Amino acid sequence: MGSDKYPDPEILGAIEAVKEVKEQIILVGNVDLIRPKLEQASPNNPLISIVHAPEVVEMWDKPVESARQKPDNSMAVGVQLVKEGKGQAFVTAGNTGGAMFNALRGLGRIKGVQRPALTALFPTRKGKCIVLDIGANADCRPEFLLQFAIMGNIYAQKVLNNPKPKIGLLSNGEEAGKGNELVKETFKLLEASDLNFIGNIEGKELFGGEADVVVTDGFTGNIMMKSSEAVAKLITDTLKQELMRSFSTKLGAMLAKPAFSKIKSLVDPSEVGAAPLLGIDGLVFVGHGRSDAKAITSALLLAGSAIRNDLLGHLRNDISKNLSE
Repeated sequence: MGSDKYPDPEILGAIEAVKEVKEQIILVGNVDLIRPKLEQASPNNPLISIVHAPEVVEMWDKPVESARQKPDNSMAVGVQLVKEGKGQAFVTAGNTGGAMFNALRGLGRIKGVQRPALTALFPTRKGKCIVLDIGANADCRPEFLLQFAIMGNIYAQKVLNNPKPKIGLLSNGEEAGKGNELVKETFKLLEASDLNFIGNIEGKELFGGEADVVVTDGFTGNIMMKSSEAVAKLITDTLKQELMRSFSTKLGAMLAKPAFSKIKSLVDPSEVGAAPLLGIDGLVFVGHGRSDAKAITSALLLAGSAIRNDLLGHLRNDISKNLSE
C-alpha cells in the first residue's frame, strides 16, 4: 500500500518477482482491495499470500502521528512480520519517514549503530556508486558518517560483490582541508579507519566512478539525489522533444536507439527499485512513491539478494568488530 498507485504496482511487481526467484512474497494491506486484483492478474498463485492491514500511511502523513492514529497500518504490520520471523525483509514504496519510524519502532537499531542511513545507487561512468545518507538524517555528527562508511562498505562487499570498495567523502573540494567542520572532522576519522578511504570527492568524481561508496549527511545527500534526478529527467525529456522535431531527427533517433536505451537504463530508478535502510536490525528497503511494477520487482529482487548474502548478519558482525577495535 505504499506506491502512489497502490496496490497495482505492488501486485504486478510481486507476480513478476516470483516468476524469477520462485520464493514466497507476502502482500501486506487491505485484503478486500488486494485479493480481487491479485486473483484477476494471477489466479491461485501459490507463492503470493496476503496479510490484512486495514490502514495506510499516506505520503502526507506525519510518521509519529500516523503510528498513533493508524496502529494497524501496512508498514507496522509488515515490519512486525519481519520481527516475528514470518518475513525476512520488508519492502515499501511508501512514506520514507513512516518507513524509518516503523522500522525503528518495530525492529530497533543494530547494536552499536547510532543512526540508520538511507542508501541509494547512483549511476557512474564505471558502474554504480553507493551513496549514504540520502535523507534519513538531516543533522549528523562525524561518528555517524564513519558508521555510514562502514555500513556502505559491507553493503558493497556482500550485495554488490565488490571485495575492496573505495570510500569517498562528499565535499566541495578534493583537498583534505576542504569542506565544513563536519566534513573536516569526518575526514580524520575515515583516514584513521581500516577502510579503503580515498579522501574527499566532488560531485564530478562521484559520477566519474572514482569511488564505490560515498558518505554524506542526509540533508546534502537528499538534495544531491533529487537534483540529479531532475537533471537526468530534463536531459532525457529535452532529447526526446528535439529528436521528434523533424523527419531527419526522427531517422537519426531510430539509428541511435541502442545508445538512447543505454542512457535511459542508467538514469531509470526502476532498474534498482529501492534503497536499504542500513543500520536497522532487520532488512528494510524503501522505494520511490512513483514506483511502477518494474521498480517493485527490482526492489524485491534486491531484497532477495540481501537475504541470500546474509547482509544483516555481516552488518551485525562487522559493526561489532569495528566498535571493539
